Amino acid sequence: MENSYTFPLRPSHASLRWSILRRSLLSRSPSKTGELSVDNPEGIKKISRTSGGFNLIPCHALDCQSADFVGTSLQRNDIAGPRDIYVCYKLPVGCVPELTLIQRREDSIELNDFEVSTRFDIDTTGLVCCWPSEDVLAYFCFNHSDMFRSKRVLELGSGYGLAGFSIAVCSDACEVVISDGNPQVVDYIQHNIGINAEAFGETKVKSMLLHWNQEQASEMLNAFDIIVASDCTFFKEFHKSLANMVKSLLKRSEDSEAFFFSPKRGDSLDKFLQEITEAGLQYNLIENYDSTVWNLHHKFLKGDETSWPNYDKDHSYPLLLRINFPMEE
Repeated sequence: MENSYTFPLRPSHASLRWSILRRSLLSRSPSKTGELSVDNPEGIKKISRTSGGFNLIPCHALDCQSADFVGTSLQRNDIAGPRDIYVCYKLPVGCVPELTLIQRREDSIELNDFEVSTRFDIDTTGLVCCWPSEDVLAYFCFNHSDMFRSKRVLELGSGYGLAGFSIAVCSDACEVVISDGNPQVVDYIQHNIGINAEAFGETKVKSMLLHWNQEQASEMLNAFDIIVASDCTFFKEFHKSLANMVKSLLKRSEDSEAFFFSPKRGDSLDKFLQEITEAGLQYNLIENYDSTVWNLHHKFLKGDETSWPNYDKDHSYPLLLRINFPMEE
């Protein structure tokens, strides 16, 4: 896996992305952050999460001194340093009840992260937290695991890859490729593949550094039966590249399809839909795709559920976007 690409500096784009991200993080409620915490003697106390979420896949931090940790095959030295933490996800399937990922702890963004963002012309949102749309995507994949059977699957802009790992453990997919454009994120993915390898069964799982502005190797072209992504339409500057990436990597067949989960965020999603159409693809935008998610959405809107005090439909509720090639007549 090649991690040594260099890209031209584009500070204006990087500054824009971090300005948007900063505003998002500063909107956290000071009294109810929505972050899960666990007391432990090592001082690693909080999982980095947004100010709210659907919490469809519950998680908690693992205390490396606890009996629960000692009973696992995990090693303390798997964690790179004080900025990292083990996060255990409780999966809604019987065969593999838990998934453990190494992630950044709360408030661990460093100067080097900004430097990587600028150098590679990428954002670093994948290091910040597991975003609500990723939680919804992973939950959706669990509930539709049959569609991945014997398929080659790609997750784009995966961050820590909760959805990709969920597909790998809950389905009989032939192969799952978990990709991101940030080499730091890809390092986390590769490490997490290693510590969860026994849960994948016969499914091949790979990490990949995938920048949407880069031309891909010939073996990648039109090679994937299913592409999944969450919250990847956030930055308009990447819309055209992302649409073209889907077109070039999705297999040209009647059954091939991409599944994106994204909030509207003003006209951002609409702009991406225009790029999808211009790329020669067709789409179906679905608002109500799961009864559990839909009911939670309405509870948040009405204020009946207080765990997400700053809930806003436009910026918080992910719509399901299904993308495929037009049927040939």
